[in-house]
Amino acid sequence: MQDEVREKSVAFVIRVGKTGGKLTASMLKYAMERYLEQQRNPRIPHGKQSVKSLVKQGAGVQNIEITDKNIRSFQSVARKYGVDYALKKDTSSQPPRYLVFFKARDTDALTAAFREFSGKQLKRSKKPSILVQLKKFQEQMANHDRARNRAKNGIER
Repeated sequence: MQDEVREKSVAFVIRVGKTGGKLTASMLKYAMERYLEQQRNPRIPHGKQSVKSLVKQGAGVQNIEITDKNIRSFQSVARKYGVDYALKKDTSSQPPRYLVFFKARDTDALTAAFREFSGKQLKRSKKPSILVQLKKFQEQMANHDRARNRAKNGIER
């Protein structure tokens, strides 16, 4: 019984060994084809990237200045419009300023993105702060309670 099991396991190992070589060769061939295909057709990065990779793409590069507080909200709008851009911090001035580099052919998309971005900023600046409103209502309620207590106390006397 034990000899029979041993013979079957040896036969199984030999069979897998023969097909394993073919399998390894075909996997290596597939990997080489994928590598050469990627070399012929490299992926072009989109969205946020480094200045170096943006310049490497061959399209002209333009830049604009943006403040520190507005970087996050600008990034969400730029992603929405599919703009390829790179952020660079310029520490030579105080406070540091941020430069947004983008492809020259994305100018129209960037103009639309900035129009929406500035509209959001304007709307946000016009809207009063929730904390300020909350403090205002708390003061009103405190004054209302005081007046109510005075009125109650005056009637009871």
